[in-house]
Amino acid sequence: MNQSTDAHTSLPQPPYYAVIFTSQRTSEDDAGYAAMADRMEQLARAQPGFVGIDSTKNSSGFGITVSYWDSLDSIRAWHSNAEHQVAQLRGKEQWYESFQLHVSKVERNYAFP
Repeated sequence: MNQSTDAHTSLPQPPYYAVIFTSQRTSEDDAGYAAMADRMEQLARAQPGFVGIDSTKNSSGFGITVSYWDSLDSIRAWHSNAEHQVAQLRGKEQWYESFQLHVSKVERNYAFP
């Protein structure tokens, strides 16, 4: 399983928001997906209100990415970002067999160690 994580070390004290994106890729054919995913992470990190990200994907193409934000307004602004909108459209047309998105308010968090 591929894994990238940094959020657990840099998240603020709750409350904050988590955008949970689960997806099933259409195939192993990358067709620019990796470059776009890297660009979207880079772009998200530059957005006001972004506080972190966790992401993982298994060998069958199922992935989970959780991005963390300081407010619902920050999430809306990210969703409306023009470059992100292009990536969303390509995802629907080319890269994803299916996906779900959940927005949750984080009231508590725990960590070990």
